[in-house]
Amino acid sequence: MNIQLIRNATLRLEYAGTTFLIDPMLAEQGAYPGLQGAPNSHLRNPTARLVVPVERLSAVDAVLVTHTHFDHWDEVARERLPRHLPVFVQHDADARVVAASGFTDVRVLGDTTTFRGITLSKTAGQHGSDAAMAAIGERLGEVSGVVFQHPEEPTLYVAGDTVWNEHVARAIRAHQPAVIVLNAGDAQITGLGSIIMNTQDVLAVHRAAPDATLVAAHLEGVAHAVLSRRELRAFAAEQGFADRLVIPDDGETLTL
Repeated sequence: MNIQLIRNATLRLEYAGTTFLIDPMLAEQGAYPGLQGAPNSHLRNPTARLVVPVERLSAVDAVLVTHTHFDHWDEVARERLPRHLPVFVQHDADARVVAASGFTDVRVLGDTTTFRGITLSKTAGQHGSDAAMAAIGERLGEVSGVVFQHPEEPTLYVAGDTVWNEHVARAIRAHQPAVIVLNAGDAQITGLGSIIMNTQDVLAVHRAAPDATLVAAHLEGVAHAVLSRRELRAFAAEQGFADRLVIPDDGETLTL
């Protein structure tokens, strides 16, 4: 497989001869206002430029949207991606959101879905701590991840926007992934803590899957993600799992 980190949580994945675009946020740097009620709300999003042309990102076989927050399915993605592309979503509500922009082949993931010989298994997540979900769970909404499986490829788990919890532990136990992509930038809501993985969450994933290669995404792409690549690398070295963690730069492609 080839995993290209585009920016933030946006990935271009080549897997078993099929190319997926995952969680596309395709706007130019600074296109959107900062997230109110979150750290660094005075800064505009995305905080990093798009280093891969939209035209290349449009030349894929399918799109996968783990949830429809602006940094995973943005205005430019809705406007620029070809309307005929299959778009996989987590549930009927997100299917209606995507279809409303004119996409004609929107598919709701089941527990297992097959596409071009690849098994896609939807996984659950939790977009924040229990305290955050209790306070603003409606705002944070439902999220999902996806496990990719094919006889000729290592099993890949894209966890999506979730903190470490039993959902993630269950997915690891059930699928035994060789590669796990984690949204690990410690995005926060002020006063409520992390809404995606922080350093301790990444360590918990490593302990649950010590032989897996972890790939960190969702860093340095939006203003409310406060954990830097440098800080995460230093933490992994301190905790002794730097050899199991890859932190790609925007535009970098990993072959795994």
